[in-house]
Amino acid sequence: MTRSAKVAVIGGGPAGLMAAEMLAERGVGVDVYDAMPSPGRKFLLAGIGGLNLTHSEPCAAFLSRYRERESALAPMLAHFGAAELRAWAHALGVETFVGSSGRVFPTEMKAAPLLRAWLHRLRAAGVRLHVRHRWLGWQDDSRPPTEGLRFATPDGEQLVAADAVILALGGASWAKLGSDGAWLPWLTGRGVAVAPLQPANCGFDVGQLAGNGTPGWSEHFRGRFVGQPVKSVAAHFTDAHCKTSMRAGECMISASGIEGGLIYALSAPLRDTIMATGSATLHLDLAPGRSLERLSEDLSRPRGARSMASHLQSKAGIEGVKAGLLRECTTKETFADPARLAAAIKGLPVRLAAPRPLDEAISTAGGVRFEDLDERLMVRALPGLFCCGEMLDWEAPTGGYLLTACCATGRAAGLGAADWLDCAK
Repeated sequence: MTRSAKVAVIGGGPAGLMAAEMLAERGVGVDVYDAMPSPGRKFLLAGIGGLNLTHSEPCAAFLSRYRERESALAPMLAHFGAAELRAWAHALGVETFVGSSGRVFPTEMKAAPLLRAWLHRLRAAGVRLHVRHRWLGWQDDSRPPTEGLRFATPDGEQLVAADAVILALGGASWAKLGSDGAWLPWLTGRGVAVAPLQPANCGFDVGQLAGNGTPGWSEHFRGRFVGQPVKSVAAHFTDAHCKTSMRAGECMISASGIEGGLIYALSAPLRDTIMATGSATLHLDLAPGRSLERLSEDLSRPRGARSMASHLQSKAGIEGVKAGLLRECTTKETFADPARLAAAIKGLPVRLAAPRPLDEAISTAGGVRFEDLDERLMVRALPGLFCCGEMLDWEAPTGGYLLTACCATGRAAGLGAADWLDCAK
């Protein structure tokens, strides 16, 4: 069975829904196809702890979060950045506020009300939503990319033809929510340049540490501290190009390494350095409120009959998981020298051996290269085929940057497809 649609949007996440909204506003018929039982599954998951819509920092700092792809995304974010995303949410009846960190959240701190209002508006505009429709690529790669779109559905395989196609299939993290990267061979098979997909905003496995003779955490440390947060710390890291990154925050001990917001913020340069050199050394400041000189002086005071654990707690405020990390990542000799111990507390070396698997990552780096797309996000070699969202070759830290760029690229692809259709008449 072959059905016809004006524009087929494949992927029902924020990028795909935004593309559909732009097309509907231009009076273009839209069919949205999503593999899951309902649209926006990953969007809802992201909102469980409080949906971070965007960030309120100045535009220049905001754009810098997109690293090498800042210039490619800048025109789209100029038309639909943080302010526009907040205004768009307000038009849906969702008020927002700026948190103490500068992050922007819905007043209700939930994703579901926004998604419900959005889907209601899309349906009212005539957008047709097709769930449990998993795209299987094309029936014939020799035909135009708008023809022979294969979908696995509850009623068997179906073919769809459209006048334009927008792919908003996400990256390859959280496959159980639909972003599985299955699209990659179908696009590369048609000559589309795709940068390798890699984990972004991810945790890392630790390698061999100074206080432990084998790779990974020792059994003793793992048994006591897995799942525990490491709070009020700072981290600094120098990459293979001698560029130093610094962040403050907190992280968490995992069974194989370390993860959490502080680590996610540094994950891109850490990952790239591991790829280039085989490992990366992250330095943790376990007492960011104290100077090295003050720590060295305090730790040099006689401890008398007190244990080293008591001495560390009373003189440096180091206890629990922080004390465990000190023992795990330094040698016994370090504890005998107050100056060396103070230096370790201010810059504890944690050797990282590998990022965690892609499917565990919050987001994906790599994807369809912008160089293969025109300014409308249409694949130059495949007229009528557009790409947007996380399946494009960009990455950003958490903090609202991911969602903002997904919406901005979805908007650009939707408007681009509408313009292309107008020109094709």
